[in-house]
Formats: sequence, C-alpha cells, structure tokens
Amino acid sequence: MHTVDPPSPKLRRSLTTPLLTLYGLGVTVGAGIYVLVGATAEAAGPYAAVSFLVAALVVSLTALSYAELATRYPVSAGEAAYVEAGFQRDWMAVLIGLAVAASGIISASAVAIGAASYLHTLTGLGTALLTIGVVSVMGLIAIWGITQSVFVAAVITVIEIAGLLFVIGWGMSVQEPQGHEISEMIPGLELSTWRGVMAASLLAFFAFVGFEDMANVAEEVKDPTHTIPKAILLTLVLATGLYLATSITVLLVVPIDTLSTSAAPLTLVFFDAPEVIKQGFAAVAVVATVNGVLIQMIMASRVIYGLADRDHLPKILATVPQVTQTPVVATLLVVAIILLLTQTLPIGILAERTSQIVLGVFVLVNISLILLKSRPGTTREHFRVPLVVPILGVLTSALLFGAGFL
Repeated sequence: MHTVDPPSPKLRRSLTTPLLTLYGLGVTVGAGIYVLVGATAEAAGPYAAVSFLVAALVVSLTALSYAELATRYPVSAGEAAYVEAGFQRDWMAVLIGLAVAASGIISASAVAIGAASYLHTLTGLGTALLTIGVVSVMGLIAIWGITQSVFVAAVITVIEIAGLLFVIGWGMSVQEPQGHEISEMIPGLELSTWRGVMAASLLAFFAFVGFEDMANVAEEVKDPTHTIPKAILLTLVLATGLYLATSITVLLVVPIDTLSTSAAPLTLVFFDAPEVIKQGFAAVAVVATVNGVLIQMIMASRVIYGLADRDHLPKILATVPQVTQTPVVATLLVVAIILLLTQTLPIGILAERTSQIVLGVFVLVNISLILLKSRPGTTREHFRVPLVVPILGVLTSALLFGAGFL
C-alpha cells in the first residue's frame, strides 16, 4: 500500500495556539448552547447538564483522532482528505463532502429557529416570519460575499462567551431560584433515566459541532504538530466548562416545564431582571445565533460548489457570476432548503439530524485513522495517539448515533 504525502502548503502559516484556540471557540461556542438547553431538558429533565458531559466525552475521543490526522495531513481538505487517505477511495471523499454540506444546512436551519425566537423576545413578531427574514437576509449576505476576518470572528466569539458568563453570573445571584437543586441533577442508575440522558446527549453534541473545523485551517497553522493538538484540547476543555456551568445555572433558576418548551432558553434566566437587561441579552443572543446561520450557510454552499466544480454534482451549481464572485446558484439552493426545513421541522429534530450526520462522519474519520495505523508509517513527525483512541472513538460515536433511535 502506498502512503499519501501531504501536498506542500500554499497558504501562509500564521495561526498560533492562542489564535487557533480562539478560532476553535468561535466555531464551537455559540448557537448550540444558546438554543438547545431547553430541548436537552425536555429529553433528560434535571439531568440535562450530565448530557453535555457525555457529549464532551464522545467528542474528546474523536478530537484526539482529529489531532493526529490533522498533523499527518495538515491540509485544508479536512475530513475528505483523511477518509480518502484511509479508505483510498475517491467516492468516499464525495460522500463525506455531501455529509458535511448536509450537516451545515440542517444546523443553519436549527440555529435560524433559535435566532428567530430570540428576535421574537425583542420585537414581538411571529417566529415563522422572523425565521424567513433571518434566513433571507443571511442568504443575501452570503451571495454578495462576506470576508469574515479573524478579527470579526474573534469579536463575535468574545460577545458569545461574555453572554454565557453573564447568564452564569446573573443566574447564580438569583435570590429565589425556581429550578432544581444541584444534588437533584445527578442521575441514578435507572435505565429509563439514562435513556433520557443519552437521547439528550445527542442534542447536547450539537453544541460541540464545529471543533472539527479547526482541522480545515491546518495549512495556516504555525508548527501544526504541536499547535493543533494543544488548541483542539484547550477548545474542548473551555467549551465543556462553559456548557456545564451554563446548563447547571439554567436548571437551577428555571422550572423544567418552562425550560423544556423554549427555543430561546437562556433569556428565561432573566425572568425578574430589568427590561433593559432582558433586551440587551436577547440582542447578544441574536448576534451569536445569526452568525452561526451565516457561517454554516457559507460553508455548505462552498462544499456544494466544490463538488459541482469537480463534476460530482450538476455543473450549474458551480456558477459564479463576475459581479458577486460567489457561488450564487449553490447558495440559493442552500437558502431554499433551509427555508423549507425551518418551516416544517422543530428545532430538536433538526439538531438531532445534524448530530447524527456529524457522528457518521466521526465514525468514518476514526476508521480512517485505524486503517492508516495498520499500514507502514510515514517518516514525518506528527502527533500520535494509541490505537485504542480511534477504536473507542468509533464505538462511542456509533453508540451516541444509535441513541437517537432509542
């Protein structure tokens, strides 16, 4: 068997560990936690915070596999490159490309519903109308082209994290919390309890979707062998800490019955706050969620464009008008599918489907690493994990994938 050596990089290596970690937090923290605490509480009840811990465990195993693969193949193609190298089949790369595009489209649909719910608290307009508005405006921005610099992404990340810290701080200072005591958030050993926790973990997993995008900027990282593993693990530790603290706070303050029916759950922490604080937080949440819609929309349209450009999809989807220099037809297709999904499926179902697609990709990525480790190794220095890591990555990802069918 031949080994695949990575092509020489064409992009400037400028990302250090702090910058890559900030980028990782930017694509991971955000829309998921802002819109899904309610849905996880509906599935797991007072044990919703444990669901985030289970999701973090599954993600961390696959993250270690990504850390090795991204240092073996520090290229921008990410998952497609790993699967192609592992399975040595071109069509597998196309399959992964379609799966990644689908996850972006469905994820943007879930986040758009969340953005509309937060906008509803600001404007009082109907959420269906606001969802159409959010998707349409983000679609127009994506068509006209958006150069989101690292600076803009960093500013939005800081706003998102500040919003979560504000929720935690405010919630912990509430005099008469209406939710559950922390001691009531620890599940027993009953099977029915853990069935709910596992089903909620599939939703909680959605909040971690995004860390894998760090592998796609590998060509722009300084000293990728050391920087990428550190940044991936730092991102996951910080995100898990934020998610646990946020979910525990919300469960402490808000009654489960109220929480489980909300698509804008974090605003409920401010039930007795002055109106200006409620409005201010809703505005922060809108920024966090709308940015998620735009990023996923751009990502999905670029993947579809790339597949069409290589003749794997109809050539019309690769159309790029001179005026915009963006893949307009691919973007319009993405927008149309998102509009359809937001009007027909609830946020929980959309998040669940996104999670299952990404978990399917994780299974293939872990198997690719197992296959690569079974062949004669490359002489290049790269980060290495024991074989048991991708094996456990396959098992845990498959287990969580199956939780959606319980």
